[in-house]
Amino acid sequence: QVQLVESGGGLVQPGGSLRLVCAASGGIFNNYRMGWYRQVPGKQRELVAVITAGGITNYADSVKGRFTISRDNAKSTVSLQMNSLKPEDTANYYCHVRHRVIALDYWGKGTLVTVSS
Repeated sequence: QVQLVESGGGLVQPGGSLRLVCAASGGIFNNYRMGWYRQVPGKQRELVAVITAGGITNYADSVKGRFTISRDNAKSTVSLQMNSLKPEDTANYYCHVRHRVIALDYWGKGTLVTVSS
């Protein structure tokens, strides 16, 4: 029943910006940690940014100062504002939510971000 649907991916030039939005449905997610991960072929999926149920954020060192994660519990969405994009940001970006207590987590299908001139 739970579904996570990402949107906002696409092709952008280096230095440009994109905003990814993950819309969660099928539940109430105010008690979930929400975050974004990314993966490129041949590499492990890596955490990009997370925001806890209490609003505490954490970012990968590679995106600090460029990306901002936010959540809207009323809309059950988590967004990732990506600025000053670099070619190395190119990846499939996945939305992820994990309950703060119960062993429950869910993944979106991903959205492709391509940073290229």
